[in-house]
Amino acid sequence: MLKISILKVENPSCLWGRVISGDTETTEQYDSLMVQMNLFYHDATQDLRKLKPTSIEEGQVCVVYWSVMKSWCRAVVESIIMDSVSCKARCVLIDHGERLVVPSDQIRVATEKFLQLPFWVRRFHLAGIKPTTLRVSVFEEKADLEESFFSFEIKASTWTEAVLLESESDSTSIELYLTIGNVKICVNDDLVAKKFAYYSRESAENSGMDEVDRCPVMLSSNILTQTVSTISNTPAAQTQPAPAGDWLMAPSPPQSQHHELETGEGGGRSDVTGELTPGSQSKKSSDPVVPSDPRGSGILVHSAVPIEPCTSLDDAPVTDALRWVLRKKQYSALSPADCYSWPAVARGFNTIIVSHNADQPLSYLAPLLTHILLNSIFSSLTSSSGPIAVLLCPGWEKVQSVYDLLEESKLAHTLHPVIVLLGAGTDEAKTVRIPKNCLLLVTTPFSLVRLLSSHCFMFLRLYHLVLDGADQLFTLAPDQMATILQHFQKVTSSEEKASCPQQLVAVAKRWTSHMEGLLTTHMPYPCIVMTVPEEAALYGNVHQIILMTLESSKISELLGTLDFNPVVGQKTLIIANSVQEVEDVFKAVSNKSAFCLRAHEESTHQLDFVTQQWRKDIGPGTHVILVTTNECLKCFGIRDATCVVHYSFPTSPKVFGSRLFCMAERFRNLSERDQTNSSRHDAQSVLLISERNARHVVGVLRYLGRTDATLPPELQSFGQGVHVAREDQKTNRPLCSYLKSFGVCRDSSACPDRHRFISQLDQSELPASGVIEVVPLFIKTASVFYGRIVRKQDSGFDVLASEMASYYADKKPGATEMLEGGLYAVQEEELFHRVKILSVPVRGDCLFFRVLVRFVDVGKEEEVKSHQILQLPERFHSLPGQAVEIIVCRVKPADAEIDWHPKVTRAISQKIRGLQHRARAVHSLGNTVFVDPMVRVTQVPGMKTVINEYNVQSEILSTGMGVRNPEHVDLLRALSQEGGASDGKEAGDISG
Repeated sequence: MLKISILKVENPSCLWGRVISGDTETTEQYDSLMVQMNLFYHDATQDLRKLKPTSIEEGQVCVVYWSVMKSWCRAVVESIIMDSVSCKARCVLIDHGERLVVPSDQIRVATEKFLQLPFWVRRFHLAGIKPTTLRVSVFEEKADLEESFFSFEIKASTWTEAVLLESESDSTSIELYLTIGNVKICVNDDLVAKKFAYYSRESAENSGMDEVDRCPVMLSSNILTQTVSTISNTPAAQTQPAPAGDWLMAPSPPQSQHHELETGEGGGRSDVTGELTPGSQSKKSSDPVVPSDPRGSGILVHSAVPIEPCTSLDDAPVTDALRWVLRKKQYSALSPADCYSWPAVARGFNTIIVSHNADQPLSYLAPLLTHILLNSIFSSLTSSSGPIAVLLCPGWEKVQSVYDLLEESKLAHTLHPVIVLLGAGTDEAKTVRIPKNCLLLVTTPFSLVRLLSSHCFMFLRLYHLVLDGADQLFTLAPDQMATILQHFQKVTSSEEKASCPQQLVAVAKRWTSHMEGLLTTHMPYPCIVMTVPEEAALYGNVHQIILMTLESSKISELLGTLDFNPVVGQKTLIIANSVQEVEDVFKAVSNKSAFCLRAHEESTHQLDFVTQQWRKDIGPGTHVILVTTNECLKCFGIRDATCVVHYSFPTSPKVFGSRLFCMAERFRNLSERDQTNSSRHDAQSVLLISERNARHVVGVLRYLGRTDATLPPELQSFGQGVHVAREDQKTNRPLCSYLKSFGVCRDSSACPDRHRFISQLDQSELPASGVIEVVPLFIKTASVFYGRIVRKQDSGFDVLASEMASYYADKKPGATEMLEGGLYAVQEEELFHRVKILSVPVRGDCLFFRVLVRFVDVGKEEEVKSHQILQLPERFHSLPGQAVEIIVCRVKPADAEIDWHPKVTRAISQKIRGLQHRARAVHSLGNTVFVDPMVRVTQVPGMKTVINEYNVQSEILSTGMGVRNPEHVDLLRALSQEGGASDGKEAGDISG
């Protein structure tokens, strides 16, 4: 039993209807599809060049605008109408059964996500009957349905008008039967009884009609409804929803005609049965299509000089050699930030770039190197020496990665780049020698200041200063950055060098207040490119207002913040989460006699009207308010709002930023030198926070803390409580390694590890005080080692090592089965080590593979070849793993680095690995013992005297890459005390 909703009757051979499955899920799916399509194609931020098809063909599946319903609908092109002025298409709306003619500018590409559901409308026809033949008698001058010898036959190709009208009142379906009340009626027989049709044996043979069904019942013309119950002539097992290809049974079109349009991409195609042809959609370009107004795509570009963006790597302002390098590095698709910033950097403009991909040096190196190579600085300063460009990075790791890219760029023979990383030693800078042919120096702010103090004369032809990670540079080294910028300004402002290019480029992921001073003081005529909307709002100086309220009081709190009689014209956006919230807020605001608009997913037909009303000019005293949802907000492309009210809480920084960017035209413009006219910089954001927003509070507080907003004390207290609750959920995480190594975490808000002491996990059996003997075996960093604690009364490990060597001297049985968590043995040189398998890869058909293991008596983790893993007898399992973590206290990396430089780790490893040291334990947590100091002690031959050869902390400090960290142990003890742990007593000094 099928239910069919008849939408339109063209004739009994063409009935348009929908098969109703009986549940509401299908209807909801198509309603959702219509909403999503209208939101997508009404989206003002979409680039029409990508959405308009390059061509229109008969049978093509596309999306067209139905002006009657003010809605975008899926359609199939039936024919093309061309004239000298325009191109139009005659289309069938495949979800509505309507035909209409639409101009080409109202046709869009049907994207793949809107073609997942099959066509909703299907064409039916009556089976087993054909239209009667009209015979016209020439002699009697009359027409009837009876045969006559002297007559000419006009064969009916369509149904007559009378039958058409009868069919429209008698809603029918193909080879099916109409049930009205308890009466079953065959519509086919009714037409035959009325002599509008006759039975056709050839089509009736397969109709499946029984004798009862063959008895016609006359239909009344006023009892039919749009939805009727029918019985299919197909078996019950066959009555399933038809596949996509069966939802549109269009007649075979004539030979397709191909018509070119101006821009865009082709849509999907349908064959004669309505199926979507696989792979019929055009392949999209990997390069972004740059919009004429970048703000439409959430990109803020403020430039003192007009910038023409590039669209792809082919027209990017870089040399052919660099273009080849970029393609080799698979950097062929430019980001939106690249499209706008590369022309500015390549032309030598002062540029600030804030984007998510700011940590990729290629995003600024290509245009910068192009400008350096192509300008005339080489010929003008041939007599000078020293670098012409300095690239500052926030740490040694970034310095190394940038230098590696420069080496790969094949430009080293021209630029001769050099890395300089200086320690804190006072004399180290004096010994540095920069080659005379070096044009590009890569370093950190700390190292550059040390160089300037000893070799200031080497930086007299500095004209390009690049700040990689500018937000971090100013945060970690504010004093050093001030010194560097002062030198840069002094060098580039001299009259004799006025004709030479001067350029300052700052790249960052976040906007900071320091960068405002950088712009106003050191960057004349800048170009500012920001592709992170929430950061653009910080730059634009959006005033943030935070209101704490109960969920039940949000509307009254909202009404209290709105000014319904403003002195100057205001445009306010109120953003809610649901349709019901929009309706509730709209009702409340409308009662205040404000000019209020609303838009949500159930009113997409009003989107054009709302857009027109919003864009009208307003005068003083007028306050236009639009209440909408996040989804609908994108459709309007609003950039001139004066206030955004977050009635519903933004669930992510991206959502928050997209809302704030609706005020982009109100953002201050720091590329303008004249900032006296600040009356239009009145963007305001009102955030309503209720008890439902607990899980988002920490992230919002982190953002609001970077603004000048006044934070309510209850909000700060609430945020602290949420932070504590999150820490309580990290019981399955290890204690933060930075917390153990240096006493503080580098970023506790983003670190996934635990930062609280838990006695069950961190209680230690290792000594927390006293003098111990340790043997470092694996050097993880300059201050963190893994090794063994040597106890005179315990020789268990020595016995184990000896027995293992004896056992494997005779035979080396390979592991027959490798189980995760199992103990095995591995040979390294002449030693045999116990290992625990951490993970076994899926082998498949591979004969050789690697296994990740932990050396339980050494502490290191690494991959070993499968054939190196040996079976370990049970008698070697009883001794617990001997490796403990040893952390040397009171030292940390210099220059605000978060990790030790490899050369420091390498130097310490070469000095201490495998040697026994004497140390004083000052604390212990879990399997970690903290020592201060740790010295190498040797016995004088023939005497009882011992000598301290070196102190590990002193060796670290002597490299210049480390500094003292006096509060380290105190912080560790405070951590333990907060968790209820007891302190260990300190032992006396180590005597020599």
